[in-house]
Amino acid sequence: MHDLTRCVQHPAVSHDGFKSLAVPTHRASTIVYDEPQDFARRAERGLDGYTYGLHGTPTTRTLEAQISALHGGERTVLVPSGQAAVAITMLAVLKPGDKVLIPDHVYPPVRHLCANYLAARGISHEVYDPLIGGGISDLIDASTKLIWLESPGSGTMEVQDVPAIARAAKVRGVLTGCDNTWASPLLFKPLAHGVDFVVEALTKYVGGHSDLLLGSITVKDLSLRKALKDVLGVLGIGVSPDEAALALRGIETMGVRMAHSGRVAREFAERLQQSPAVARVLHPALPSCPGHEIFARDFKAASTVFSVVIRPEFTARIYPALGHLSLFAIGASWGGTHSLIAPMDVTADRTVRAWNAAEGLVRLSIGLEEPGDLWEDLSRFLDALETS
Repeated sequence: MHDLTRCVQHPAVSHDGFKSLAVPTHRASTIVYDEPQDFARRAERGLDGYTYGLHGTPTTRTLEAQISALHGGERTVLVPSGQAAVAITMLAVLKPGDKVLIPDHVYPPVRHLCANYLAARGISHEVYDPLIGGGISDLIDASTKLIWLESPGSGTMEVQDVPAIARAAKVRGVLTGCDNTWASPLLFKPLAHGVDFVVEALTKYVGGHSDLLLGSITVKDLSLRKALKDVLGVLGIGVSPDEAALALRGIETMGVRMAHSGRVAREFAERLQQSPAVARVLHPALPSCPGHEIFARDFKAASTVFSVVIRPEFTARIYPALGHLSLFAIGASWGGTHSLIAPMDVTADRTVRAWNAAEGLVRLSIGLEEPGDLWEDLSRFLDALETS
């Protein structure tokens, strides 16, 4: 055999005796077939078969199976981000003339997707009060095909009555989808409460280290999984096995990370209520948070993210005060090892439940730093807010 051929053709080596705890990272575009007949009949392998790297490798399928098991679902599809998970779900079930209902606290890019992309293609949307519960029935008409939920809202933290909304939707034959990124399947399982699609930004708690972008959509109904795969196929959307490998590594420590940071977040939320600059703390475990009763009924515990409402007389000091932080990084997202803080302006994105524009809003994500050091850092921020 010529050396140039040896460069291309890999030698066979024995795998006997080799067993690793790590999931192998299978990188592939082309999938090869033993016989030409197998290639000709590759479509017969179905959605669970391997036909081309874009449609999955053993690495991505392992992560899909793990997410499905955690949610109590039948199948999961992976997409490049949490926002992609929302968009793909909507594109899979909505057609011109249909309508989707979205909550007023929805992740802003979802509102923009509905208003700026779907609307131009004949798909309408209506915004509803996130605390509407079973009253959602009054908004369902013949054109309504999907009700979107996000519980709690990732900025203002209202907790939705997911079971009541899912029941109302099913009575009218309407599908439901829920963004469960805040809770993860460790704290809340929407499929168990009647939701049809559960999406998550695996970028956050599953990844756990602020170094990957990935999303997931999990279903119980295999026909819904096919609808999702059909959209992914025609759009040519797949995910990298390297991203999936990072997620598989991160998911192993997700439970301990969330438990620790969740406890610290709740402690900080309670302490922050004592600050003169704080009007209220939006943490679902606190009785003052909208939807707290629903949270106490349906959720196993609280996660690491919550928001602080700053009194109007202190809002002008928020940006300068953020400059006094040394451990909390200013940035979006959450779920990583580093603590984050982000000033938010939700006024323009509220059309049903108005937000007081005079109040400030700051969202925190608690990481894995020593709690005493973090509180000392936050105290510098509070001192700067309170001191003229």
